[in-house]
Amino acid sequence: MLGLLINDKEKIELEYLLKREMDEILFDLQDDRIDHLVKRAINEKYNILFRLFKRVSTEEECLIYMRVKTNLSKGNQS
Repeated sequence: MLGLLINDKEKIELEYLLKREMDEILFDLQDDRIDHLVKRAINEKYNILFRLFKRVSTEEECLIYMRVKTNLSKGNQS
């Protein structure tokens, strides 16, 4: 286990960076031109960033970025 000691200004900056990155990922996941395998990797990255975000933000902010679990292979079935 690792610990991280940051001040309030650094916490705010970390929240901002995580929010921006998660917003970009959510936008990319909506793009139909992106391959299914790439979307799976993007989704894994989002999950990691969200776990970090949960550690530094409030519950209300976490609810905004919480995703509903969906089966990514649904779109590929005919």
